[in-house]
Amino acid sequence: MTRPAALQSFLDAALASFAQRAEDSRAQASITRCAAALASPGNISDRQGAWLPVCAHLETAADPARMTAPDLQKLLHAFQALEPRLTWRRREGDSNMASDNIAEGHANALITGPGGLERRGDVWLGASLLAPHVRYPDHTHPPEETYLVLTEGEFQQGDSDWFTPGQGGSFYNTPGIRHAMRSGDAPLFAFWLLWADSPGA
Repeated sequence: MTRPAALQSFLDAALASFAQRAEDSRAQASITRCAAALASPGNISDRQGAWLPVCAHLETAADPARMTAPDLQKLLHAFQALEPRLTWRRREGDSNMASDNIAEGHANALITGPGGLERRGDVWLGASLLAPHVRYPDHTHPPEETYLVLTEGEFQQGDSDWFTPGQGGSFYNTPGIRHAMRSGDAPLFAFWLLWADSPGA
């Protein structure tokens, strides 16, 4: 099975930036496992992409011109080429600690993973977008996760204080840890990569 060129270009750029920017050795190991698995394509969805109103913030949040690092510029150019194929969704049924504007103020797109553009169970790669002044709910999941942050914004893990990775920052979530994110005066945009270790989708 052959991937669409836009998807392969995005995956190449994303994995390169994740690997270059991850400082945690556990994140590096997770990225290596994900890259090895992604060498074999999954099932490609033929559905049309779908936007939500909050996606209007992508024009600024995912603008390659905001980036000074060449790898991040390349990543966002590849994302822009792929984005029309993506289906953006709201997180449903989980409002723990979230701001009142969470429903209309966020969207997630799954690029690879169950129900993603490339359907597979082992590697979940996606994007999250928050409008300004939105707090995402506290949540947990079994797979380990590495974040790559493309804008300003704050994140929290377990009982930690809020921290700001900054543009191009990376951090690692251990399996099952409670975590959250929130935007300030500008939109928050980030990619996340989960090693779920389940080939079926």
